[in-house]
Amino acid sequence: MELLPTFLRIAFFAGGVLVVAATIGSALRTFVLPRSAQDRITRFVFRSMRLLFRFWTWRVTSYEERDARMALYAPLSLLVLPIVWLIAVGLGYAGIFWALGIGEWREAFEASGSSLLTLGFARPVGGVPLLVAFSEAAVGLIMVALLIAYLPTMYGAFSKRESAVTLLEVRAGSPPSAEELIARYHRLDRFDHFHELFEVWEAWFAELEETHTSLPALVFFRSPQPQHSWVTAAGAVIDSAALIVATLDIPHDAQVDLCIRAGYIALRHIADYFGIPYDHEPKAGDLISITRTEFDEVWDRLAARGVPLKPDREAAWHAYAGWRVNYDVPLLALAELTMAPYAPWSSDRGSPRMQGR
Repeated sequence: MELLPTFLRIAFFAGGVLVVAATIGSALRTFVLPRSAQDRITRFVFRSMRLLFRFWTWRVTSYEERDARMALYAPLSLLVLPIVWLIAVGLGYAGIFWALGIGEWREAFEASGSSLLTLGFARPVGGVPLLVAFSEAAVGLIMVALLIAYLPTMYGAFSKRESAVTLLEVRAGSPPSAEELIARYHRLDRFDHFHELFEVWEAWFAELEETHTSLPALVFFRSPQPQHSWVTAAGAVIDSAALIVATLDIPHDAQVDLCIRAGYIALRHIADYFGIPYDHEPKAGDLISITRTEFDEVWDRLAARGVPLKPDREAAWHAYAGWRVNYDVPLLALAELTMAPYAPWSSDRGSPRMQGR
């Protein structure tokens, strides 16, 4: 009869240690590790909150109202995340305290809560329980400190991202459009400034990849303006570059190619983090969401505005499609994942591979 209680105490001690270790690991992967790392607790919290927000917005017909509600999704999820961590740590240490013989479950839970929140109303007696209480208090303080240190870094990256998104409206309109960007640069006779533009956006894409995989909550932070979105901005810039390379009869600039590559690599890596499926080795002839009719309509409108176009429209279409196939699925899937506002050739069409997610 003595073996069962002893076995249970050992099991609860080991289980408590594992829960605490898993929670600390989750906090480290989310807040400290400077690279993309999947974490089950963080994903569980964000997915659970996502379901609640879908229930809250499913009857909303106005995009502005839906955007206003979804703007709370990422901040509230971040607020809930440390609460979940603290609850997990508290339960884990409660099991450890009970295993060490601190009364019944109620007394063990009180000792854990008092230590975790540094309240001090329940003080464990004995050397080992006291050391355990000190370690729990330290873990609780570290969790809070990590969150406090995490927020300025995240909001700094958010601010830098949004500055470029806001400036894009001057060049590509609202919603952003590749056709409009090309037309405006032609009207202002600034085709010779494409190099500087795409140099800036190549750096923007590199930073986007780094921040939105190491700080994945940033993906869901919405722009201050309801009609702005980092996803639609990214799509407009990459499409602009692809159309310039494929259709404009101007001297070729390798910087434009580099920006396209930086853009689709960034979108792919963010899609990889969220488990979005796409073809990692697409072929030039693969189907894309842009139809030949849509391409021809843009070609005709650009030609009507006097934009210099290459003589072979057929070759231009195949060249554009050959670029678009690299980012078509990740772009549409991320637009759907983030509930991006309307923008041509990105959020204006659904992604079949996102169905059921």
